[in-house]
Amino acid sequence: MQRRQPANRAGIVRHATSRERWVAGIIALSIVALFAGLWGLQKVGFDFGRVFNPCGFKQRYDLPCPACGMTRSVLAFSRGQVVTAFWMQPASAFVCTLLVVIAFLASLTAAFGLYFVAFDRIFREMKIGYLLLALLVILLAGWAVTLARAFAARASG
Repeated sequence: MQRRQPANRAGIVRHATSRERWVAGIIALSIVALFAGLWGLQKVGFDFGRVFNPCGFKQRYDLPCPACGMTRSVLAFSRGQVVTAFWMQPASAFVCTLLVVIAFLASLTAAFGLYFVAFDRIFREMKIGYLLLALLVILLAGWAVTLARAFAARASG
């Protein structure tokens, strides 16, 4: 079998080159290290409130900003409280879930040499503008949820 020949008849995967395996391994380890580091910092009692100042937007307008709840959501996600993370801030929990999927696929590539052919098309055709637009839509959708909760809390309280 040639090096670039698909590993299966359907052409879904092919054998990864050694460079692709190294890059995938670095990506997977980086994402795992990120979540493990956040989990470990929480275990030792690190106060993330010292790193991030109170939200100026919320203090000024008494409404949550687009990023309100993201830190708490990511920390909940790193503790394994996925449902809580989605409840706090759906946008950040969605991005965290996307990172976990990327880490899983990268680990498959690194460990077993399975390179999904769809990645070639994504990397070749993906424009940075589309990626930024998708992230903006995700952020705005998460903000809409937090605003709806804020207005509902005002109406009931």
